[in-house]
Amino acid sequence: MAILSIGNRQIFPLLFGGNRQIDYLCSQNGKTMAISTETLRRIIREGQELIEDVELYERHFSFEEEGRYVLVGIRQAGKSYMLFERAKQLLETHSIEEMVYINFDDERLLGMKADDLDSILQTYGSLYSHKPILFFDEIQNVSGWEHFARRLANMKYHVYITGSNAKMLSQDIETTLGGRYLSQSVFPYSFREYLESQGIRLGKEWHHGKTRSAVQQNLTEYMKWGGFPELMLFKNKRHWLNDLYEKILLGDILLRNNVKNGMVLRMVMKRLAENVKQPTSYRRLTNIITSTGAKTTVTSVIDYIHFAREAFMVFGLENYASKFVEKETVKKHYFIDNGLLSIFLNNDETTLLENLCATHLYRKFGQRLYYWNKNVEVDFYVPEESYAVQVSYSIADGLTREREVDALLKFYKREHPQRMMIVTFDEEETIPLSDDVSIEVVPVWKWLIEG
Repeated sequence: MAILSIGNRQIFPLLFGGNRQIDYLCSQNGKTMAISTETLRRIIREGQELIEDVELYERHFSFEEEGRYVLVGIRQAGKSYMLFERAKQLLETHSIEEMVYINFDDERLLGMKADDLDSILQTYGSLYSHKPILFFDEIQNVSGWEHFARRLANMKYHVYITGSNAKMLSQDIETTLGGRYLSQSVFPYSFREYLESQGIRLGKEWHHGKTRSAVQQNLTEYMKWGGFPELMLFKNKRHWLNDLYEKILLGDILLRNNVKNGMVLRMVMKRLAENVKQPTSYRRLTNIITSTGAKTTVTSVIDYIHFAREAFMVFGLENYASKFVEKETVKKHYFIDNGLLSIFLNNDETTLLENLCATHLYRKFGQRLYYWNKNVEVDFYVPEESYAVQVSYSIADGLTREREVDALLKFYKREHPQRMMIVTFDEEETIPLSDDVSIEVVPVWKWLIEG
């Protein structure tokens, strides 16, 4: 039997039965995988059936008609459904036979390399004569995928790609893709999307009567369990969220980055959850962990948090008022969805409220969002928008009210923001500071929809 070698890979042709169908065994670093033509055909047909059968709730996103997309975000944020949504839109002018949906989390594709990706086009060509529209889900599982994606763009294919790792937005990959794709971050449901998924449509007068009551009632669930779309289908939400956390921790952080000390990684994530509202020094966090007897270093802790950010589990905010070194070494970290944070907490509504506000602002402003801490702390600051936000569950208590208002007043004397706000759970008023300066006090259920 002839053996074809390509680099460190060996291709072994196999003959199957009387129809003499040729498949391939690919040997990579001693590990052998088999992906038959018939398996790829089956996967392509299954993808077409899935596109036809799936029921969708449309997200608030419009695809450019001629755009190619890389959609990135945490697992289960709804990226796959956005691919299905786009496929459904294209079915108005194209046939289902033109659609190719491949999910690279499929165990039948484990071990696939970039060199093997072309077999998808070859297999499709054995079935149909069309030029396919390609939907590739979780393609970051295939190392070197970006070179294949660039070639597809050069060949004028319509391509839509998803991934669960921020490396897909790295400068190296952006350079390889050469501006041929549009990048889009995908988050779990916003509060408005969550309400719509529950059948609550917001008209012009939504903040009155029954609709307002329904909004307020749903806020409690959303604040505790977050907005992962699939979570809405399950009664035992904590169990589902624990499973998702483990999948991200093990698959997207530990295994992908070859983390050796899983125990310390878990301790880092737990400490981040417990300190969501506080600026955290990497060195202090390391000292806390080593005080338990665990062995780690500042460098390892920095790496673990970086890996968690790459997996979109957490995001970090810098202190706008600090110098460069402190900006990099002391940050506030928030979880990308309240559901993942809540599995660490015991009904801590104050922490959940601040994390909810952080994710809402991060969704809107991304890396333009900061906090301010220089003798006085302001929870969130968007300098480009001249916008400052404090978060307080309630300011009904006189001391709390004085503390929050005083912080914004001192901040105003330094930065002169055009808009200052205190987001509460359910209180609303305007606090005048002078004839032309005031603080808006807004309930979070209203702010999430209108703010």
